[in-house]
Amino acid sequence: MTGRLAGRVALISGASRGIGLAIAQAYAAEGAKLCMVATNADALKAAADSLSVGNDALMTAVLDVRDSMACRAVVQDVTSRLGPIDVLINNAGIYKARSFLEYEPEDFRALMEVNLIGVVNLTQAVLPDMLARQAGRIVNVASSAGKAGSRNQSAYNASKHAVVGLTRCLALETATSGVTVNAICPGLTQTDMVDNLKNAFASQAGVSAEQMLQSILTRVPMGRLLNVEEIAGMAVYLGSTESSGMTGQALSIDGGLLTA
Repeated sequence: MTGRLAGRVALISGASRGIGLAIAQAYAAEGAKLCMVATNADALKAAADSLSVGNDALMTAVLDVRDSMACRAVVQDVTSRLGPIDVLINNAGIYKARSFLEYEPEDFRALMEVNLIGVVNLTQAVLPDMLARQAGRIVNVASSAGKAGSRNQSAYNASKHAVVGLTRCLALETATSGVTVNAICPGLTQTDMVDNLKNAFASQAGVSAEQMLQSILTRVPMGRLLNVEEIAGMAVYLGSTESSGMTGQALSIDGGLLTA
């Protein structure tokens, strides 16, 4: 790696597994100081232990992003221990597949609380200092589901559409401030969330999980799942000075899914 993030302080939510952990690994390799947050203490410790980062450049915090006061407390702690936050990666998210009529109103509320309000809470906690310093990067991990419709996941898609909309609006409000706000919209990526998706859809269709996966992949021109490192590479770019002229974008990395 080339030290593209050397000296930068990054806060990454949902960092104990999947895309969040891959981003943490990529950021550590590029020289960033990290605060990794997640809800599972054991998984978070294991994730942090997997990184080759000194204690002076790494901290963890168990955090429910739905709790705005807890988000502000974590941001204050990071600032006092590692320094002002240069990059916020809003990656924490949950998923639930159902047909529309099978969803309960509480399902919509739960997905919105984590996938959207969690982004709002952490962003409101870090943004004032970024504006004061006239510098900062906010990277929201949305989804290809935030740019198109799909069957049996209306609650999830609605939450991710909201993240894309928030990204665009906040980018306009901060456009002259030195702060950039962008979203990454991954397609089907090899994570436990995709495992849950194929299992849920397979159960509904009465086929095996592997048969369901192959059926889903027929919609992807590249014919494969993405890997988490591909998403992490885009997150490195968006957190670096290289992306200083980019804001308000929802960047698809989906194997061609949305062009098919």
